[in-house]
Amino acid sequence: MSSVVEETYDIAIVGAGHAGCEAALACARMGFETIVFTVSVDSIALMPCNPNVGGSSKGHLVRELDALGGEMGKNIDKTFIQSKMLNTSKGPAVHSLRAQADKREYSEAMRTTMENTEHLTIRQAEVAELIVENGVAAGVKTWSGAIYHTRAVVLCTGTYLRARCIYGDVSNYTGPNGLQAANHLTESLEKAGIEIRRFKTGTPARVDKRTIDFSKMEIQPGDEYVQPFSFSTDPESVQKEQEPCWLTYTNEETHRIIRENIDRSPLYSGRIKAKGPRYCPSIEDKVMKFPDHDRHQVFIEPEGLYTNEMYVDGMSSSMPEDVQYAMYRTVPGLENVRIVRNAYAIEYDCIDANQLTPALEFKKIPGLFAGGQFNGSSGYEEAAVQGFIAGVNAARKLQKKDPVILDRSEAYIGVLIDDLVTKENFEPYRMMTSRAEYRLLLRQDNADLRLSEIGHEIGLVSDEHWERVCEEKRQIASEIERLSAIKVGASAKTGAFLEQAGSTPLSTAASLAELIRRPELSYEAIAPIDPDRPEITDPETIRQININIKYEGYIRRQQRQVEQFRKMEHRKLSPDMDYSQIRSLRIEAVQKLNEMKPENIGQASRIAGVSPADVSVLMVWLEQNHRSGDHENGSEK
Repeated sequence: MSSVVEETYDIAIVGAGHAGCEAALACARMGFETIVFTVSVDSIALMPCNPNVGGSSKGHLVRELDALGGEMGKNIDKTFIQSKMLNTSKGPAVHSLRAQADKREYSEAMRTTMENTEHLTIRQAEVAELIVENGVAAGVKTWSGAIYHTRAVVLCTGTYLRARCIYGDVSNYTGPNGLQAANHLTESLEKAGIEIRRFKTGTPARVDKRTIDFSKMEIQPGDEYVQPFSFSTDPESVQKEQEPCWLTYTNEETHRIIRENIDRSPLYSGRIKAKGPRYCPSIEDKVMKFPDHDRHQVFIEPEGLYTNEMYVDGMSSSMPEDVQYAMYRTVPGLENVRIVRNAYAIEYDCIDANQLTPALEFKKIPGLFAGGQFNGSSGYEEAAVQGFIAGVNAARKLQKKDPVILDRSEAYIGVLIDDLVTKENFEPYRMMTSRAEYRLLLRQDNADLRLSEIGHEIGLVSDEHWERVCEEKRQIASEIERLSAIKVGASAKTGAFLEQAGSTPLSTAASLAELIRRPELSYEAIAPIDPDRPEITDPETIRQININIKYEGYIRRQQRQVEQFRKMEHRKLSPDMDYSQIRSLRIEAVQKLNEMKPENIGQASRIAGVSPADVSVLMVWLEQNHRSGDHENGSEK
């Protein structure tokens, strides 16, 4: 007599990459019996591409995730080998933390956290089928035939679905780093009515450190004083000796070899048809699309303390093996380099995230959520925050609570998810600071002040941490108020201080806040003429006081813009609305609105094909509908 394994859990997470880990930990920590599936337990939180966390705009995502109760920031604080704050020569809105990770230690530390989290079960198995009952997600079935009944499912499949790794004429149906691909789930998803698309990403070669001449490269050290990613990490606990990275450049010989062999590149021969990320191009793309550039930056980065493998950042490629050797060896310092792992491109199945609600739940299949590269994004950080939000909202659905939906004025996470579920994305989506309209308010330094309250309400931020944030908010507000009220006159003492500080003496009285706004002065600098100030030792609190005073005018202007934005976001639209019944809407707008079913006017305004004139028609229709009291098809139920 044959039988199959049959078990019941609250929530199933498919995939244990950066999205799956955050989803699984969130669900389990919220008290739900959670099972997470991975094709290999050894690949939990794997970094198959770049060995780092953070970077421009991505650092914002990690700090926001931490403020909400996620794990990535804590994990990189445990396992980094170099840390650096980027863009410090620019304003605070674009400062972003970036850390090199020890890849093996990062994965092992995350696995240890997951293995010791209550309510969380890890299972090495390939999920082959989604179980849908009465139109609702009801579990999963593995390739071995085991059945897992659940009340919600979160898909975090990364780049594993029908994955194909390619370089030159070599093509292997494997996941990243030669791991097993997941070849069976796609068919089941398509049968359930989910539309699948094909995207591509890539990675550079890994080379042997012993064959690199670092004397021909520029050393790139970490920061002398390390700022942790997690707001709960004691800064003193992460000060340590760091590993350097190195900078070198391609040259005309590199470019000549690429151009002469471009017909052998799968990207240009047609062997790769999937769309790749525009903002993370291969070296052959850089050379062909930017012929006026005589060189491109190449960063040599350690993969960890346990290995001599070095990551050749900036030279992602799918060129044949012999061409890879030839082009890498033209780079100063790499003349005698030995390749440990070839560069390759990887194609994989994913979805158009327009099929999801802003809660990352499939519109057509209640109880089915999705996060990470499966949603058409790129990057560990983008994946992690989506996995977290998808997991939290799966758990909140079971709690019968409203989903957590961050809007564009609240977080980079809100910008990322809104762009994915609302806009047309024809390539892997990458987060950038330029995508955030309110980036002066959404700084990485104030993520805990912005989002810890939400994390506390979810149940993933402790009472102790939330109380500490509340005290910091109170202290910042109180001190800004005091500094704005205290006036100093044009006395000889003040004049001498200002002259010594390289600042213009006063002709009339001014507040201490007005002095802080001067570029050459700061909260710390004016201490000699502010004898009654309270004792504030926390550098983060001091940083917030400085930024809020120095950028007060800009901050107020963005806050007014946010008020206008939220007026649009609060004008709700019914999911049952038939837009063909609204006269004066253009045909394209009717088609797009009926397809997307936006939740509010703000979201409708960001849909491709919906013009400002269409938004005006919607606003007029809503107002007339509201006055008539007819909400049957309407917006403000």
